[in-house]
Amino acid sequence: MSNQVYILLGGNQGDVKETFIRARSLIGEQAGEIAAQSPLYQTEPWGFDADELFFNQVLLLKTPLAPEPLLDKLLEIESLLGRTRKGNGYASRIIDIDILFYNDCVMDSEHLTIPHPRMHLRNFALMPMDDLSPGFVHPLLKQTMTQLKDSSPDKNRVLVVSEKSTHQMSA
Repeated sequence: MSNQVYILLGGNQGDVKETFIRARSLIGEQAGEIAAQSPLYQTEPWGFDADELFFNQVLLLKTPLAPEPLLDKLLEIESLLGRTRKGNGYASRIIDIDILFYNDCVMDSEHLTIPHPRMHLRNFALMPMDDLSPGFVHPLLKQTMTQLKDSSPDKNRVLVVSEKSTHQMSA
């Protein structure tokens, strides 16, 4: 069975575009097939101050992995790309890979909450998600991505860097 998972890439340190290329390659090799990707966005930091703007992108992943093994694989990929975690606060980082949605699954375990508990409050997640799948309905909030984006309380600037989105990618 193939599960459809929306994943958010984020980062603001180093050559982020190159890191995203490497992240997409590793995700495709180790976690499943990247079926589509949003345009690349440049965004202001959310929840803290940083000198560098962030880049963000949403991927649609088709994967045989269950949620927690997928999370383990994504954390391993972050580590391979040089991510080190320091504390629980928001901070600049080379790469962050978050699971936004896993099918229409709702779960809250010690290690993973799906849907992502704050994505509906963050334009850097909502805008690329809306580009990729505007009609996708949040399984808890029962609103589409367009509805959530249009009612977002987030006032941070989010700009499209690359108009190119790939809704059907070859393997």
